Amino acid sequence: MTPAAAKHPGSTAPASHPGRRAVIVADCDHPTIDIEQGVLADTCGTLRWLACRSEDEVIAQCGDAEGLLIQYAPLTRRVLEHLPRCRIVARYGVGVDTVDLQAAADHRIVVCNVPDYGTHEVSDHALGLMLCLTRKLAHANNLVKHGQWDFRLMQPVRRLQVQTIGIIGVGRIGGAMAQKSHALGMRVLGCDPYLSPDDVPSFVTLVTLPELLAQSDVVSVHCPLTDETRNLIDAAALAQMKPTAYLINTARGSIVDEAALEQRLRAGRLAGAALDVLAREPGTPDHPLFRYENFLCTPHMAWHSDEAMQELKRKAAEEVRRVLHGEPPLYQVNNF
Repeated sequence: MTPAAAKHPGSTAPASHPGRRAVIVADCDHPTIDIEQGVLADTCGTLRWLACRSEDEVIAQCGDAEGLLIQYAPLTRRVLEHLPRCRIVARYGVGVDTVDLQAAADHRIVVCNVPDYGTHEVSDHALGLMLCLTRKLAHANNLVKHGQWDFRLMQPVRRLQVQTIGIIGVGRIGGAMAQKSHALGMRVLGCDPYLSPDDVPSFVTLVTLPELLAQSDVVSVHCPLTDETRNLIDAAALAQMKPTAYLINTARGSIVDEAALEQRLRAGRLAGAALDVLAREPGTPDHPLFRYENFLCTPHMAWHSDEAMQELKRKAAEEVRRVLHGEPPLYQVNNF
């Protein structure tokens, strides 16, 4: 990256081309923003790259933004009220739970995500976690490395083709997970209140959440985090699952009540669980769930591949460019 391409995180230097749009990357943990700078070269001068993580930091450093790219920065109503020139917010990712969508609409700020950049990556990751749990791969690997070469220590292991997977949220990613699980020979159940049987492939049977939890050998979470889905998988939901079942979450951490999950694992009332996301990230070594051999955790990486990263950055920047050039966005998530 050349100095003209972008400032390092934390820089608050103004754009170097008077008269061009002020576009700011409020925060991102990517190694460069070269892709965004290339997309926005005719829109802004120097693309400012900051490291805002709090409301106060966004307010103090992004007040002149007409376009804003964010990853983790919180955009509450209070923050949005201090962005008088802002016309477009594009989030690196699918979830927009860090943005007050109604407040943005009230201020006529377009909010966009990138819903389709990591569909295969996330569903592949969920599939990998499922196989790792059901085949007990991580446990077997650890035992072998400690001198225990005995397949009987991994019992029971059941044939995948006699098992049922329940998918909560049959959108892009959940639909891809359904297709891949079906290809492996599993029976596929889905729960999605926004879909009808005509909206899903014939191999997916739509059921209620209680039915899905009671019948599934594997439950895989793929719904967005909303007020409706926060702690959706709580103690009551976990109690409806088979004690031989596995839980996988590659969506958002707060959809699963981690304290309730820990209690279920401690009581031996769940065969195992795998999370790529936690309610509070990063996870620390003293996290209560980390003590369990039948619990797997990856560092919010399900979305990641080199290709997905490049697509994410390009599409987020393209949304900012479209709006600032008077064109309609492709991925607007709020309406006004």
